[in-house]
Amino acid sequence: MIVLGLISLLLGYLLHVSVLTTLGMVLLVVGAVLYLLGAVGHPVAGRKHYF
Repeated sequence: MIVLGLISLLLGYLLHVSVLTTLGMVLLVVGAVLYLLGAVGHPVAGRKHYF
């Protein structure tokens, strides 16, 4: 999800599409939060890792 967020963010910035840039930021933040929760051992949706 982090990689998809980075790709969307870069494409939105390069193509000047604000919706794609916003979507990329949201995906990047959500992916980072889920990664951090999984890394510290906190269960995410009943699973130790979200992937």
